Amino acid sequence: MRAQPGKSATAGAGLLEIEDVTVRFGERAVVEDVRLDVAEHEIVCVLGPSGSGKSTLLRVIAGLQPVSAGRVRLGGADQAGVPVHRRGVGLMFQDHQLFPHRDVGGNVAFGLRMAGSPKASYGPRVAELLDLVGLPGAERRAVASLSGGEQQRVALARALAPSPRLLMLDEPLGQLDRGLRERLVVELRALFSRLGTTVLAVTHDQGEAFALADRVVVMRDGRIAQAGTPLEVWQRPASEFVARFLGFENVVPATVSDGMAATPWGRVPVPADAPAGECRLLVRPGGVLLSPSGLDCVVESRTFRGTHVAVALRPHSGPGLEAECELAEAPEVGASVSVTFAPSDVVVLPAE
Repeated sequence: MRAQPGKSATAGAGLLEIEDVTVRFGERAVVEDVRLDVAEHEIVCVLGPSGSGKSTLLRVIAGLQPVSAGRVRLGGADQAGVPVHRRGVGLMFQDHQLFPHRDVGGNVAFGLRMAGSPKASYGPRVAELLDLVGLPGAERRAVASLSGGEQQRVALARALAPSPRLLMLDEPLGQLDRGLRERLVVELRALFSRLGTTVLAVTHDQGEAFALADRVVVMRDGRIAQAGTPLEVWQRPASEFVARFLGFENVVPATVSDGMAATPWGRVPVPADAPAGECRLLVRPGGVLLSPSGLDCVVESRTFRGTHVAVALRPHSGPGLEAECELAEAPEVGASVSVTFAPSDVVVLPAE
């Protein structure tokens, strides 16, 4: 099924079309029958575990990896046989791949030289880009003197230098610590929106993808498992795989009938439009509610998560549960509690 463009306000005409692309290494398909469109000015993040095929897909689009079947179109033009330097795409890797023998200005100017820009334009354009990424006046700094975050900004400036019609990012923040990643992803989102850049990024970090993207594409074993806006994917994961990849652990087999699901935790209310029959049932942690009566549990652990406490529960029947509590309401480890379930946080998944 073709993944549909997200509902971003900046989305326009289609720029990238991936049509039934398959890549095989010997008998093994690392990308299989992938169909995906990316609209002008859209930010799409391809998300998946290691080995899901996301980086291979990026290399296919860039022209670094031949396809076994299918085609890639950019601006409506088939890219078969088009070399990397003629595709008009920018590519930024996880390790930045800066040239240690060049200063910051020389690294950024390299992108202009590869694009065939006039040499007289290098200075003004480099200064403009460094100011844009928050490193004004850094032209003469040595690469070795830069922090990880600063190197990331230089690599981004170099990728943006030739004004690519499509910017592709391969785990762009993967080598940075979490605090810096969270700050830079907000800056990147604002920068791309301001420039109107069309972006295709791949990452294994769902927090990074959900903060950056207009649309998220989850891959599994070389195929697209789900595509949608971050809100759609988070609220309605399409399968147990997607749910567990997003970090949801409260998933059990169930049978739905008459607005209730029979589960190892007992009867759980489901949304009114839930289809009847056998399924897998997801209960988000926020939908596990402390109550005077209900499913009896013992508190096994508490984990502080900043705005809430994640509480691991051991029910008297059924597998463990994770709940979310306000800081002041979190029960003590070893306490006996009862829980009920909020149907708005229950998701019926297909049986697998």
